[in-house]
Amino acid sequence: MPDPADGAPRRSHARSNRARILEVARRELGARPDATLDEIARAAGVVRRTVYGHFPGRAALLDALGEEASAALRDALAAADLPAASAEEAFARFLLRLWPVGDRYRMLFALARRDLGEERFAELLAPASAHCTAVLAHGQTTGAFHRHLPAPVLATALQGLTFSLLESVNLGEWQDDGTEATIVTLIAAGVSPTRAAAVVHELRAASRPA
Repeated sequence: MPDPADGAPRRSHARSNRARILEVARRELGARPDATLDEIARAAGVVRRTVYGHFPGRAALLDALGEEASAALRDALAAADLPAASAEEAFARFLLRLWPVGDRYRMLFALARRDLGEERFAELLAPASAHCTAVLAHGQTTGAFHRHLPAPVLATALQGLTFSLLESVNLGEWQDDGTEATIVTLIAAGVSPTRAAAVVHELRAASRPA
């Protein structure tokens, strides 16, 4: 009969293995999008059976990585959800907080859309999409953003722009810490280039250590 005292260490070891597999999978898939579970197991230093014990297939692994990315997005949203002097500032803070998450998981998002389908992909992004739509809707009422498109449609369009910029980074065509991407996105939302640059640079300056 198993010793109950062994249960906690075994669960801790299993959690550690799972976390390592996810970390290695994110890195390997970022470098080689078609990496197999067997290749990920070798890179993680575990046997094939260990990977399949946590993730019965590639879709299950991608879904777990998607949940990880979604949780990171929610954490970024919580950090960005602070009082702002203007709608432009609120949107810029939102974009600057989300860029590092998008940069970290940029290949995963592309794979999730392809392998998990648009519905699951939209579900993973739902918190960020809802927040973006709310900020844009508020900015449209104050005149900060253009009103040529309804807020949900504008949010979807700007999401597409963000993913295109992340893909450019992924292809090595461009490098950015989110500053220029945020300025460009604000301009696409209807903010003047001068105002967009000023808002973003002010936020960057305020976030630097004294």
